[in-house]
Amino acid sequence: MNGPQEPPMKILFASSEAQPLIKTGGLADVAGALPLALGHFGQDVRLVLPAYPQAVERAIPLQPVAELYLPGSPEPVRLLEGRLGGEIPLYLVDAPELFERPGNPYVGADGHDWPDNPERFALFCRAVTAIALNHAGLDWHPDLVHCNDWQTGLVPALLAGEGSRPATLFTIHNLAYQGVFDRAVFDRLHLNPALWSPQGLEFHGHFSFIKGGLAFADWITTVSPTYAREILTPAFGYGLEGLLRHREERLEGVLNGIDYRQWDPASDPAIPHHYDADRFALKAGNKRALQREMGLPEEDDVLLFGHIGRLVEQKGVDMILDVLPGLMRRPGTQLVLLGSGSAELERALQEAGRRFPDRVATYIGYDEPLAHRVEAGCDCFLMPSRFEPCGLNQLYSLRYGSVPLVHRTGGLADTVVDATPRNLLDGRATGFVFDQPDSAALWRAMERAMEFWGRPEGAWERLAVNGMRQDFSWDASARRYLEIYRRAIDDPAPNPLAGTA
Repeated sequence: MNGPQEPPMKILFASSEAQPLIKTGGLADVAGALPLALGHFGQDVRLVLPAYPQAVERAIPLQPVAELYLPGSPEPVRLLEGRLGGEIPLYLVDAPELFERPGNPYVGADGHDWPDNPERFALFCRAVTAIALNHAGLDWHPDLVHCNDWQTGLVPALLAGEGSRPATLFTIHNLAYQGVFDRAVFDRLHLNPALWSPQGLEFHGHFSFIKGGLAFADWITTVSPTYAREILTPAFGYGLEGLLRHREERLEGVLNGIDYRQWDPASDPAIPHHYDADRFALKAGNKRALQREMGLPEEDDVLLFGHIGRLVEQKGVDMILDVLPGLMRRPGTQLVLLGSGSAELERALQEAGRRFPDRVATYIGYDEPLAHRVEAGCDCFLMPSRFEPCGLNQLYSLRYGSVPLVHRTGGLADTVVDATPRNLLDGRATGFVFDQPDSAALWRAMERAMEFWGRPEGAWERLAVNGMRQDFSWDASARRYLEIYRRAIDDPAPNPLAGTA
């Protein structure tokens, strides 16, 4: 792949999770794929994240390359160096007292946030800042630091007052998660008192990590063009819409891509039958295999709906439960669900599986290979999210010929083209889209899908194959990020605290 003509940029990519090292959501997919895509364009990209045990185990071999003496850690913090995907330099911030914990990187076994999360991610931000200022003894001074979500929000704020600092870009993956704590936490972290102001990290009397990114970064991005517009409104801004409108000229939506090396039905090792847009008929073998694996009758003619997601209000699985009685009254349909989250929703899904064992199959938990088999095996993938900054499963579904059925919001609106008569005639249609985030609208869209499934002469296959031919690889997104990086480097934003007492 030919890189751009400009000299390569030195980019430090900071994230609290990254595939395949550790994952709780879409941030990990982005942090595991975008640095690699940027590297393919000839950039000098390095990834940094905390040294969770799971990340350390999966990143081996590692070697210590630096010791950092940072506020918040009585012991020196080691930097361990490895490689991501055998290509990108990887730094793990090794502070065992804070990061050497099993399981989820943010939540304990009791399901509650680790009470010292502010200390954990403040230390991580200080380590990232030390690397960014070339204070880690690595003899490497990045041109730009790309921060992601609240766990890295302090980095732009910590860098803003430095003279010879790199540019900063802050990406919002989900504005609903903000890292808000009380004033006592701010004081406990021994941050610069000047940061406690409405122009800084203070948020209605509380301390907000994410405001560090939103107020201080040279540029702000989010993960789809539609979501970039939505977060400027009270409905999606979570009280930060005023700040975002103030910085609107430096806010841009860049659609996430997906890694077609990991998500390719022609070569996916997790699925039993490989296929592509030119061999769509072979997809049917995956449907039968999924039905068998999930304990459903193996029937080619039924319309098999699928859903994968966190069982939280945002994802709309409660709406799927609402329409389930109507779906069960319609012969020729099945439903497979994979997810975990709310205990109440988990119980409701398990009960649905018990009530309708020949029609509904549920898997509570998360299983990455099974997620691939659901994408390959279902005919129609349900994403009734109330909001969805980008969404990845609809992109996987398009790639796997599993027609997405989505609520028109965020990245779902930007990636799925509704099967209206005009869009079908123009050859643009790729799925089914509904406008209101409620059960009635979801049901009407599912009825449209069921009617379309019954159409003759390969109508469904044409719709599915059209989706498979769309290109949502990381290349286009990486090119867009390179343009924004250049802009951030060439035109740094003023420090919002400059001139304040």
